[in-house]
Amino acid sequence: MSSRRDPGAPPVRRALRSAKLVALPVAFAGRQAAGAGRRALGRSAQEVNRDIQSRTAEHMFAVLGELKGCAAKLGQLLAIYQLALPRDIAAPYQVALARLQDSAPVMLPATVHAVLAEHLGPDWRELFREFDDRRAAAASIGQVHRGVWHDGRAVAVKVMYPGARAAVESDLVQLRRISTLASVFLPGADVKSVTEALCESVRAELDYAAEADNQRAFARVYADSAEFRVPEVLDQRGDVLVSEWLDGIPATRLIESGSRAQRDRVGELMMRFVLTGWEQHGLLYCDPHPGNLRLLADGRLGVVDFGACAPWPHPGFTRLVVEMCDAIFNGGPAAVETAVRAHGFALPGRAFDAVALDAALSACAEPVRHPRFRITTPWLRKQVLRTTALRLTNVMRELTLPPECTPFARAALTMVGTLSQLECECDFGDELERSVPELGEVFAVMRSAPARGVSAN
Repeated sequence: MSSRRDPGAPPVRRALRSAKLVALPVAFAGRQAAGAGRRALGRSAQEVNRDIQSRTAEHMFAVLGELKGCAAKLGQLLAIYQLALPRDIAAPYQVALARLQDSAPVMLPATVHAVLAEHLGPDWRELFREFDDRRAAAASIGQVHRGVWHDGRAVAVKVMYPGARAAVESDLVQLRRISTLASVFLPGADVKSVTEALCESVRAELDYAAEADNQRAFARVYADSAEFRVPEVLDQRGDVLVSEWLDGIPATRLIESGSRAQRDRVGELMMRFVLTGWEQHGLLYCDPHPGNLRLLADGRLGVVDFGACAPWPHPGFTRLVVEMCDAIFNGGPAAVETAVRAHGFALPGRAFDAVALDAALSACAEPVRHPRFRITTPWLRKQVLRTTALRLTNVMRELTLPPECTPFARAALTMVGTLSQLECECDFGDELERSVPELGEVFAVMRSAPARGVSAN
């Protein structure tokens, strides 16, 4: 029996995967030590630091890309991190991240056929009029092929990498181990609980049956929608999911070359899809990144990939949103502190600077204060820098995230990152009010009062 491993499958041996992940901080420390030596020999600190950043970015994303599993998913989520870096330092991370997203290992046709035979049966070809062995797209735990179903419909066939489950479980073990390091940066957070919530959301993406159920729920709700198109699920068995193929312009292409009107429409509809979806069927769509969005020829937003969905809202969600927004827009430091403590964003007994928090939240909420606002990457970079700065005086370091809010935080961060890439302009307050009508009174009070000052720091 051959011991050769398919280059398209993730390495699953725990020791190998652990060694690769552990090597990242070790290598970084080595580069820093070497950099100190080069500075001593006369090279400028700026030149040495840029070299360290570039080598670290290349190493980080090369390892994450090879490991696949949730390591690749976490690598994709790091995209928002580079927004906090100055442009010259962020460049290596942007290049390496693009390489990770565009060059995932390809499953060889023989492996794809074996997976299809295992889950659809040995006569799987009879289900298709055509099947393209070339992958049409890559995902974090699988890849997508284009085909023609037996009834003539164009289809997207999502096939999971062999060994993906073992790979992800191994990654989650490592994530739990290294998550304790987050307490250095966020001493006020309940890191363990949030990590467990994140692990559960990642693990859920391994369940193609649940993904199919999620997609069917969204497709039923939007079957006659003039704004959204969700492809119908045609078959799902084990690690294979067959859906209708959506033709349209990917949001990734619109970010590069789309018109202003196209980008605004995709951003506005994406926000509406995420914010109002749970009201329709109790599910939150957690993965609104550009790769999952299409602008269709009839102007609708096509949405794919429903592996990352969560039941929402949790009990008291509407009250949480209304009270937090009222405090931010119409209250002040005391009102913000009361709302933050009431809804579990600060651990009991932990003190924090309510004045600083009020200023930070007011700045982040700026888009809602205007009838129309354009979210750009420079604006988002300013907010990320404000909230992630590793200063001891940064009030965000003293807060935490209730574990039940983890899915919403993931969706919100991904959504805002996509809005900034699209440079979307719309009425953000109106979109929020569509989702939570109770915010109407809060926003009415805000608009009738003098604008509160926003700190520049």
